[in-house]
Amino acid sequence: MKKSSFKLSKPLKHIAFIMDGNGRWAKAHHKPRTYGHRVAISQLMDLMEECSRLGIKGASLFAFSTENWKRPKTEVRLLFKYLEQFLKRELPRLMKDKMKLYISGDYHRLPSSTVAAIDKALKATSANQGMKLNICLNYGGEDDIVHAVNTIIKQKVKQIDSKTFAKYLYAHELGPIDLLIRTSGECRISNFMLYQLAYSELIFDPTPFPDFHIENLHQCLVEYSSRERRYGGLKHA
Repeated sequence: MKKSSFKLSKPLKHIAFIMDGNGRWAKAHHKPRTYGHRVAISQLMDLMEECSRLGIKGASLFAFSTENWKRPKTEVRLLFKYLEQFLKRELPRLMKDKMKLYISGDYHRLPSSTVAAIDKALKATSANQGMKLNICLNYGGEDDIVHAVNTIIKQKVKQIDSKTFAKYLYAHELGPIDLLIRTSGECRISNFMLYQLAYSELIFDPTPFPDFHIENLHQCLVEYSSRERRYGGLKHA
């Protein structure tokens, strides 16, 4: 991979991706939907390494939602297989880059071999101090909030403010999302990290994820840097 000279012009701590368009991209190339997923996963680490190089502290990836179980069983099974292969293949790269892996969602519902690969990668990267890589599996934003509420009830916490509540969310260490990028042109957030997206900048890029490369990422980051983030206030109040 050619080394990039691109630099961020505005601080960005947490970036998130809804990696959409894999199936449609595959169909356009006269391939089965699962081929699109395989191509998407194969380029993922190049994007993550560029995020890390740019000094971004955390990245969240919407890999499999609580609603994706409705998809054909063959497609779901192959998605988990590709994920398992990704974790086994890229673990040395995660270690080299000192990335720390996080999983958001109830991943224990996945096949046992996939769970074992996840647990191995979580353990291996647990002491890493580099970029936090959060993969959302069997994840939904509503479920994340409900899970947090149930944990608070179990722990009998009596007083809650927004910052305290956020500590009970999956992968709370990454903090709120600064920028969400959804590929393939769909303009919705699809139940993804609802609480964390409260004041995020949203970019809906028309490029399907298998064609979303480092140059596309840079274009989105330029767009992000051009925006004024006011968090409900006025710049010159």
